[in-house]
Amino acid sequence: MSTRFPIAESVRAKLLTMVLLPLFVVLPMLIGLVVYWGSISYDRLLIFKVNSDLVIANRYFEQVLHGVGSEVDTLARSRKFDDALQTRNAAVLSQLLNETKAASRFDFIYYLAPDGRPLASSDESRSAPDMAANHIAWPVVAGAAKGEAGARIDIFSEAQLMRISPALAERASVQLLPTKNAAPSARKTENRGMVVHAAAPVVDENNQFVGILEAGLLLNRNLDFVDTINNIVYREDSLPEGSQGTATLFLDDVRIATNVRLFRGQRALGTRVSQEVRDHVLGRGETWRNSAFVVNDRYVSGYEPIVDSFGKRVGMLYVGFLETPFREAKYFGLAAIVLLFVLISIAGALWSLSWAGAIFRPLKRMNQTMSEVEAGDDHARVGPSESQDEIGELAQHLDRLLATLQVRNSELRSYAGELDRKVAERTAELQAANQSLTNAQQQLVKSEKLAAIGQLTAGVAHEINNPIAVIQGNLDLVRAELGPAAEPVLNEIRLIDEQINRIRLIVTKLLQFARPAEYAGYVESVDVNALIGDCLLLVRHELKKSAIEVRQFLDATLKAGVNRNELQQVIINLLVNAAQAMPECGTLTIHTRDWAGKGVTVCVRDTGPGIPPEHLARIFEAFFTTKKQHGTGLGLSISHAIVERYGGRISVESACGEGAAFTVWLLAEPAYQAATMV
Repeated sequence: MSTRFPIAESVRAKLLTMVLLPLFVVLPMLIGLVVYWGSISYDRLLIFKVNSDLVIANRYFEQVLHGVGSEVDTLARSRKFDDALQTRNAAVLSQLLNETKAASRFDFIYYLAPDGRPLASSDESRSAPDMAANHIAWPVVAGAAKGEAGARIDIFSEAQLMRISPALAERASVQLLPTKNAAPSARKTENRGMVVHAAAPVVDENNQFVGILEAGLLLNRNLDFVDTINNIVYREDSLPEGSQGTATLFLDDVRIATNVRLFRGQRALGTRVSQEVRDHVLGRGETWRNSAFVVNDRYVSGYEPIVDSFGKRVGMLYVGFLETPFREAKYFGLAAIVLLFVLISIAGALWSLSWAGAIFRPLKRMNQTMSEVEAGDDHARVGPSESQDEIGELAQHLDRLLATLQVRNSELRSYAGELDRKVAERTAELQAANQSLTNAQQQLVKSEKLAAIGQLTAGVAHEINNPIAVIQGNLDLVRAELGPAAEPVLNEIRLIDEQINRIRLIVTKLLQFARPAEYAGYVESVDVNALIGDCLLLVRHELKKSAIEVRQFLDATLKAGVNRNELQQVIINLLVNAAQAMPECGTLTIHTRDWAGKGVTVCVRDTGPGIPPEHLARIFEAFFTTKKQHGTGLGLSISHAIVERYGGRISVESACGEGAAFTVWLLAEPAYQAATMV
């Protein structure tokens, strides 16, 4: 006699077991996994954020170094400094250095002999005691002696700061404060100074190396430096309410510039980093990205080592934000998820139990049948049902419906296949016909326009060139006949010559636009990087006149198949247009790249006012110009026609107030476009 359990005879008992098993076993495991993964993911997001913040702070730190180095190099190359140097008077030179220091952010400036001996100082009263020193031992000064300008971080001792200025040494001094978790130390005061140390070579008018310009910026107590980092990294509303971002500069493990507060708004200058962080960053030279105790609370922190010009780890750059608001938000979110899981599971279990019973087996069979049909079995049926109620009738009705659907689906598949085939054929025919018609219309309109312009231009050129030739001939005759008597009107004669040449140039541009095929040149493989250099030489006067900074990123390795002179004409036109868009000052960026193995691209970007949206669609139209007094409207039209002739194109991107960028796309092997020829 076999033993039968109640659970095997009762569907309700089975359903109860199925519901309670997930509720009391699977659900706790699922909740635990969600809480575990959610906590880890949240912590990773915080570490990712602080890592991003540290990258931004590091970029600003490097920018400060580069900016200081550039300022020193600019001063070394300036005319004012050269004039003072020509006087060979140390007092004059010291006065200039002192004025420069007062007007800039430098804390000291030296002019050194080629061997590193000081010859003049920004602090004239301190020059004499410092003349015995030799600064060539600093790597940044030694680099300048070899012709390399640059800036690095260096640590100056108290004695070195005193030789420069007692006030500087006093500013650098930081009293050490007792700090929880810091490494044991007998020191009471940090008297060294962390300095942005820059040097640049000085050359005379014959480009001969004659000395070194050395300058420095003390970072101890430089609160503007860390406040700027904090404002850049942690802008307003970038952190949740209750949290706050901080930035700090460390000399060794001592805070020498920070916006971390102790109490009553006092900055935590002189406090020290924890020993765990110190060993990780300064000891092993690794970046710290984790939670850390900072002065009086826990912060999500990022620490990065600072290396001086000798390659030694001398300090740390830190950014971080208060962890407590994030931790509270995490716990609240996880608690809400757990509660939601519990409520949903309980509600689902109660609802399932209330609708169990007699409907379970027929419904399960119907569900299984529908699943089989969805899987592709058109012959699946519910079959005879033991239930004679509405559920049994529903099962029989479902079988009849499935049989009808099987027949209809078979017919529909046949009709759909035929319809899809016919639609695809007709669509392909219509698309081909529409494309052919569009291309033909565009080609016809373009050909008619170019033909009309060509005829008109030829007639205009003929009618203009004849009187111009007569004017030029008579002007030459007047000049020859008058001889010395023409001296009072030579300027007027020159102006007439210039206007005649301008008329000829306009006529030539018209002909070149109307009949580009007649102006095509010999095609060769052109190195666009070298060509950019030639073009910049030709337009250097235009760029200098507007004080435009030029940035080059010449990354192209392939060559372009095009006529060199025509490409030079295109690039010069783009450079001149960019310069005219920045009449006061601006930045001109030239970037060359390889074009997916097809050729190269040349991008010319300016920081001018940009091109209005209503003008973008017409920018390459002939005779369209916004420079009514200085242009014919043919420059971009001719450039566009030249590039298209060799299978390339010119694209433009612009927005008002954000400058404009013109990109020339050139093939390595030209694919000549007949549509551009007249």
